[in-house]
Amino acid sequence: MDPHLVEPDWLEQRLGASGLVVLDCNWHAPEANKSGLDTFRQGHLPGALHFDLQAASDPDSDYPNMLPVPERFAEVVGALGIDNRTSVIVYDGGYVSARVWWMFRLFGHEDVRILDGGFRRWQAEGRPVETGDPRPAEPRVFTPLETVGGTAGQVADWRLVREALGSGSAQIVDARVRERFTGELPSGYPGLPPGHMPGAVNLPWTRMMRQSGDFRFETPEKAEAVFRDAGIDPDRPIISTCGSGITAAVLVFQLVRMGRNDWRLYDGSWNEWGSRADLPRQSV
Repeated sequence: MDPHLVEPDWLEQRLGASGLVVLDCNWHAPEANKSGLDTFRQGHLPGALHFDLQAASDPDSDYPNMLPVPERFAEVVGALGIDNRTSVIVYDGGYVSARVWWMFRLFGHEDVRILDGGFRRWQAEGRPVETGDPRPAEPRVFTPLETVGGTAGQVADWRLVREALGSGSAQIVDARVRERFTGELPSGYPGLPPGHMPGAVNLPWTRMMRQSGDFRFETPEKAEAVFRDAGIDPDRPIISTCGSGITAAVLVFQLVRMGRNDWRLYDGSWNEWGSRADLPRQSV
């Protein structure tokens, strides 16, 4: 079994099992004008709970979706009935699962996996779906722990990104779709200019998914080939970035599956970099 993914068959047989919590973590960029909770109410896995990404982010940051302090994350997941012994399965309709997977690992909880193919594959296979509000959970105490494997050091800030762009000490890889990267499309966030960091390489997060249409992740071997085809060496340091630290986690997820650990995720991503007049930006 893949230590980071679960198959729909496996999960359907275990829905409602003691010690297992399934989280629907749908989230939408501001331009979509809808919430993840709205999407949850329209359809979700039976017994799933809604993970509110905004509630689990830093409320004092000027930028969206920034990592919270450990205590805030613990409060949010504890209210969902999750403690340090809980097995957590996350899913959504696109790309947010990888961010939530990364957050759990960052705060020391490694018993977390992603439903391969997410809700779209689940629906396409005709599996059971519920609608309406999430049921209340019995609160538990989640204690943030020291992370395993050095993940605590794998968050980058703008200073580290700027230094890497100047020195070449790390490859800056932008996971946004090509048109966001080039500036042909708006940034997706009100007031945030389009473009990218000069010297960054574009590797759209969609390339990490199988092109067969079943919404599954590519195998680690195929993912590595895609990295290399884009001119990115997975054996050298990588800083992953995107719009607000969400799709950047898709690249990180695949790097971990590939057995690579020399990476960081730029949490501020383009929302921070693109809004600062003192940092260079470029459009094609």
